[in-house]
Amino acid sequence: MQAAIGPGGKRWLVEEWSIARRQADRSEDGLVFVLDEIQAISDWSRVVKGLWDADRRHGRRMHVVLLGSAPLPIQSGLNESLAGRFETIPVKQWSFSEVREAFGLSLDQFLFFGGYPAAATLVGTPERWRDFVLRAIVQASIERDVVSLTAVQKPALLQRLFREGAKFSGQILSYRKLVGFLAERGSVVTAQKYLDLLQQAGLLAGLPAFSKSGKLDRRSSPKFIALDPAFITADSGYSFQEARSDRTFWGRIVESAVGSHVLNSASSRLRVSYWRKEDSGEVDFVLQRGPRTIAIEVKSGRRRRSLPGIGAFRKSYPGTGHLVVGPGGTSLDEFLGHPASHWFETQ
Repeated sequence: MQAAIGPGGKRWLVEEWSIARRQADRSEDGLVFVLDEIQAISDWSRVVKGLWDADRRHGRRMHVVLLGSAPLPIQSGLNESLAGRFETIPVKQWSFSEVREAFGLSLDQFLFFGGYPAAATLVGTPERWRDFVLRAIVQASIERDVVSLTAVQKPALLQRLFREGAKFSGQILSYRKLVGFLAERGSVVTAQKYLDLLQQAGLLAGLPAFSKSGKLDRRSSPKFIALDPAFITADSGYSFQEARSDRTFWGRIVESAVGSHVLNSASSRLRVSYWRKEDSGEVDFVLQRGPRTIAIEVKSGRRRRSLPGIGAFRKSYPGTGHLVVGPGGTSLDEFLGHPASHWFETQ
């Protein structure tokens, strides 16, 4: 049984739940009860907790699936009232293989137009696609998921942080330099907080520098990763052909796509960071799961080049696995076809 959220709020939720209960009691196999856009009901988690606990006491065979398009309010409700009662199944941007199968997009098209299925239907009308990504996805997510539900004292700053972070996706930028771009003074802590919120909303991540212990160093300069390639391209002003012709810009898109795929497909046990030393080079991404570590280097050009960063990293941390994505290594489309955990099984 599936129900879309009606106008009656909590009263409607109780009524629909009662209908589902009666159907579950009449069925020998029980019932799966699906509620869509649950975050639209205020105080939904407290109501669900009461109804769910009553069902458990009566041994009712009813599985409840709660769907929502706003990750921050959903997670907030789960943490506040439903501890120990739920399993989270995140549904993020579509992967390249999913977009290719559903819409027939090529790899280059995916790298430019991204992994939102609704946006993929607008590939033939670039201006509509651009407006959809910036307004219906980015702006709506920031205003609905972040600003309206958290203590954001400077919404304009958060908006600028996203735009600058997406512009520098694939690059390492100190917080102080970032604050300079944002035209703010003394707001490093605020920028760190807002970046965390943007990552929780599925928009922008700031990867920390690698730490063998896995402890997060808040002083390290973050490496920005837009969590969908469209967040870079939609606001860039580039057409698909222009972006493809600019090798430097396209290289950043490729690296960002690898980073966003890793982050979007990573389990909670997997830590993602980068590594850089001025005298030794850089590793684009470092994956850590338990005692195992994998260094990933992304190559987007045709020319083969040496990889001093991976060599120096593996010398400093013996036993590290390594993976080259691009020419001379694992092809980009193959890498994007597997979740991040897959590469721990092949190293």
